[in-house]
Amino acid sequence: MKKDIDFHPVTGVKLAIAKEETNGNTEWSVYIINLNLIELNTVMITSKGYGQIGGEEKKTSVLRHMIQELGSESIAKIEPIDPALFALTNEYWVSYYILNQIFDKKFIFAEGSMDPSNLSFIPELGLEGVLHS
Repeated sequence: MKKDIDFHPVTGVKLAIAKEETNGNTEWSVYIINLNLIELNTVMITSKGYGQIGGEEKKTSVLRHMIQELGSESIAKIEPIDPALFALTNEYWVSYYILNQIFDKKFIFAEGSMDPSNLSFIPELGLEGVLHS
């Protein structure tokens, strides 16, 4: 049972939604950033969006991603994200192992968090976006 697993606090792992200009087009993507000096293994990420658009309840499909190994002080692109989903709350549940210890954390980008006034430069990516730690 999950209640029987000893989960340690997550440190040194961040998620970011950032924009990149490619061939004159703006593309948004979700990234995981490992600032730890040790690799992460069996990184599992689920993503989903939920909330209201135009007074109507909306939910996206749950997507699952797996990264076998994320090296120390490295970055991986998780998925592209459509800016239309910024009107929803976007939730990412991240679980991974360091050595034999499991860690997990929920990262929530609340509705409206991708407003242009919230964007800042993310040095680890060299891109503009919103960083969640």
